[in-house]
Amino acid sequence: MSSDRTRVYKTEAIVLKRTNLGEADKILTLYTPNLGKIRAVAKGVRRPKSKLGGHVEPLTHSMMMLARGQNLDIITQSQTISSFLPLRDDLWRTTLALYATELVDRFTAEHIESYPIYKLLLDTLHRLCKTDGELALRYFELHLLDHVGYRPELYHCLCCKSPLKPEANLFSPSSGGVLCPGCSKSQPLVRPISVNALKVMRLLQRSDYTIGKVRIGSELSSELEQLMREYISYLLEEEVRSAQFLDRLRKEG
Repeated sequence: MSSDRTRVYKTEAIVLKRTNLGEADKILTLYTPNLGKIRAVAKGVRRPKSKLGGHVEPLTHSMMMLARGQNLDIITQSQTISSFLPLRDDLWRTTLALYATELVDRFTAEHIESYPIYKLLLDTLHRLCKTDGELALRYFELHLLDHVGYRPELYHCLCCKSPLKPEANLFSPSSGGVLCPGCSKSQPLVRPISVNALKVMRLLQRSDYTIGKVRIGSELSSELEQLMREYISYLLEEEVRSAQFLDRLRKEG
């Protein structure tokens, strides 16, 4: 009996993605509160009568029972806590949410516990159900980067260490933050960062998501998105796939 108890365990999990395995199974990538990122097999889930079915879809928050396996653990039961229905009814919101889960997957290694990342992702999925998502995503990006060790420096020039003045400074993905105009000439691949963009990024970085009343125009929103995208692409050494799909959705209106 005791061996059975240690072999089987229960955890909450957010489904980040799924890939097919054989004719009827899927491998799920999950993010959990106490185990970090894990991969597990959902056996028979592609069969029409599978009991796991909709409880293991991507962008689902579920309570799962798993049995330890030799290579991958096996999901034996799953019950949905939240399916985030507003995300599923709107392709734009779905893609924003998939962008968030893709970043968590790309920036984390397996079996490294981080409850703050789990909570950040869960809160973000709930926020995306209620908002159009732009500021919620920028908040998510900045705080995820903080948790994984890539917090951008937004207050002092990375080169000369002097406090940044309210002027047209420059953002350097390779340096990991902002440079003053005098130091930027020595750095390749910098881009201008406006005074307002720097203000909003500082607010997002230091806040506990008490930014519901902040309103930004489309031009500033676009600048913030491009700044974060270039930094994230530099860190990952490639474009984020779901970000490219967001661009396509925009073009199609």
